[in-house]
Amino acid sequence: MSIDINSVTNSKVPSTSDDPQLKQTAEQPNTQQDSGKSSTTDTVSLSDSAVQLGKLDNSVAPAPVVDTQRVEQVKQAIDNGSYEVDPARVAEKMMRFETVLK
Repeated sequence: MSIDINSVTNSKVPSTSDDPQLKQTAEQPNTQQDSGKSSTTDTVSLSDSAVQLGKLDNSVAPAPVVDTQRVEQVKQAIDNGSYEVDPARVAEKMMRFETVLK
């Protein structure tokens, strides 16, 4: 089944053997592939924000992800039964989080 888009029909695509100009182009070596080097120089520009984020990331990277001392304190408090949850504080923190997301 063929579809006619803007009066374009299925016409034969010329092969390299049909057109001497295409054959010559196909036989020419690609100098970029042969040398492995690009004929142009690529450049990258970073915004000031991206540079600042990169510096921030480098300064934060050495910091531990988890405060192991605090985790141990909470574990001990749970084990000895002295850990208490303040429901009003938890609710307040949840509400702040919700407003930040909006």
